[in-house]
Amino acid sequence: MSDIIYYLLTALVALGVGVFIGRMLLQSVYKQEEEAARQKAKAIVREAEINAESIKKDRILEAKEKYLKLKSEFEEEMNKKKNIIIQNENKVKQRDQHLTKQLEQVKKREAELDKEKETLLAQVEKEKEAVHAQQEQLKKRKEEVEQQHQEVVGQLEKIAGLTASEAREQMVEALKNEAQTQASSHIKDIVAQAKLTATKEAKKIVIETIQRTAAEHAIENCVSVFNIESDDIKGKIIGREGRNIRALEAATGVEIIVDDTPEAIIISGFDPVRREVARLSLHRLVADGRIHPARIEEVVAKTRKNIDEEIIEIGERTAIDLGIHGLHPELIKMVGRMRFRSSYGQNLLQHSREVANLCATMAAELGLNVKHAKRAGLLHDIGKVTPDEPELPHAIIGMELAKKYKEHPDVCNAIGAHHDEVEMTAMVSPLIQACDAISGSRPGARREIMESYIKRLKELEETAVSFEGVNQCYAIQAGRELRVMVDADNVTDEKAAQISFDISQKIEKEMQYPGQIKITVIREMRAISYAK
Repeated sequence: MSDIIYYLLTALVALGVGVFIGRMLLQSVYKQEEEAARQKAKAIVREAEINAESIKKDRILEAKEKYLKLKSEFEEEMNKKKNIIIQNENKVKQRDQHLTKQLEQVKKREAELDKEKETLLAQVEKEKEAVHAQQEQLKKRKEEVEQQHQEVVGQLEKIAGLTASEAREQMVEALKNEAQTQASSHIKDIVAQAKLTATKEAKKIVIETIQRTAAEHAIENCVSVFNIESDDIKGKIIGREGRNIRALEAATGVEIIVDDTPEAIIISGFDPVRREVARLSLHRLVADGRIHPARIEEVVAKTRKNIDEEIIEIGERTAIDLGIHGLHPELIKMVGRMRFRSSYGQNLLQHSREVANLCATMAAELGLNVKHAKRAGLLHDIGKVTPDEPELPHAIIGMELAKKYKEHPDVCNAIGAHHDEVEMTAMVSPLIQACDAISGSRPGARREIMESYIKRLKELEETAVSFEGVNQCYAIQAGRELRVMVDADNVTDEKAAQISFDISQKIEKEMQYPGQIKITVIREMRAISYAK
């Protein structure tokens, strides 16, 4: 037992000695590693200091180089500015020298002018003295002439045995008797001449009466001007690659000319209704700001509807202004359509209003029915505004329309006979014919060239529309181009080319025209759907 305890104690002592020795060894190892780490850290610090020193030197060198470069640039800039200042100073010196010379010249000129002024003043004084002397001489001469006149009058009074006032009275009395005798003879001659020219004087009185109803004559042309606030709007109207302006031309049938004219767009077309539709549509599109093909078609459709309403309003207002009542609504609509039609360049509505007023005045003078005369005068050219335009004289068409809408027989006869198409049976018929001639013969009232030109353009459009598959046709460019829209569903591309050729051949054979006409056939395919 004691041996065991002894061995245990010995083992414990040996273990404690081993632990102590191991700890001492570990401390020695730790010290070596710590010393190695310190040496390594010192080496790193030493290397970092060396690197920092080299970087510092490099930076200093770079800074010096930049400084020298900036200094040289600054010196160059200063030298340039110094040279400029020197040049400006030289220019200023030269300008001062030039101004000094000019000032000396001005002073010399002032001195010369002062001398000239003194010379002129001296001359003026001399002339004043001369004029004064002449006035004195004239005054003396006048006194001498008056004295001589009085002496002559006194001698004449002694010779005649009359004073000057008595002689004047006798002369006036003699002249008065002579004038009365001459006036009596002139009056007899005037009365005799008036008897011989009574018919001529009567015509003159009638013409003066007609002139009381003179109206304005609006010469319709083929262009309208649409004013815009700025030229920036032109780009919106043209659209991308011109699609907006093409859509507007296709929808209205006119030509839109966007040129260098400032703040203005030209609308060209022979039909005033189309031009008005295009003008109002442009106004609405510009005011709205949304301009694209779909919007253009929508606005043009609304504008056409508004124009139809305006035509009815114009017809009603015209009937009210003339005091004509009981007109059929269709006749009122045709009267309103006259506003957009011209007859030989003369506005048809203004012409008809003038004829109505002239007929009423002449009927009142002759004791005829004023209401019938005025009614026939307003409706005498109603046949020119029929939608279908059959191949009949407009006077016959107007007479048939008047009969259709229950107008008085005298009114119907006056309409049909104003160009001698039918026999005159009513008393007002000659008045309509005479007043129509008077209104059309006023200076500047009509232009036959314009009427034939518009008729030619209409014939062009009708010729193209007569072909199968053609939906719409518009004559533009003053009749030099025919733009034809065909049905894309029924007309192929090949057939469109054939239609263009056929139209050109028919125009060449059947019509007479100056220059050449370009026929453009447009086939456009559209797919439209609605989201509900």
